[in-house]
Amino acid sequence: MSVKKFEEKTIGTDIIFEGKVIQLQVDGVELPDGKQAKREIIKHPGAVAILALTNEGKIVLVEQYRKALERSIVEIPAGKLEKGEGPEATARRELEEETGYVCQNMKLLQSFYTSPGFADEIVYLYIAEGLTQKEERLMPDEDEFVELMEVTLEEAEKLLEDQRIWDAKTAYAIQYLQLQKALTE
Repeated sequence: MSVKKFEEKTIGTDIIFEGKVIQLQVDGVELPDGKQAKREIIKHPGAVAILALTNEGKIVLVEQYRKALERSIVEIPAGKLEKGEGPEATARRELEEETGYVCQNMKLLQSFYTSPGFADEIVYLYIAEGLTQKEERLMPDEDEFVELMEVTLEEAEKLLEDQRIWDAKTAYAIQYLQLQKALTE
């Protein structure tokens, strides 16, 4: 629901940087009170994240180095949308590239904005079940180095506690499983 009294009218846009993944722009805006301000905005094509569950009920995770954090973290498989590719197709491709798994069932759980104060990135969170490991797997991106992990919910909770899981999409996925478990008990 949009409330007009809080809208900001864009009066100009300066593109500062255009990279492989993001674009940084500065928008001049007119505020609801008629004053003007600047807004720094990151434009992003969107991404997917996959809560993949093995037939044994384990969570498929990947560990990889994240330069922005200067450390390795453990995450659910994820990746950015490619031009002309829908979210579910991206999720299936990323699952296979990062883990070697394909799935029978994939369902959208939720979509959410990561940092709406300065970025338009939306993440589509899917749950994937009925996993099968492919003998010959797709290759991850050439600059992507990931280590596959399969953990129980309790082990994932420990990874959260130890701050090895540090990102919102993975924490969200684990909390989803915790809620599902609580509702069935």
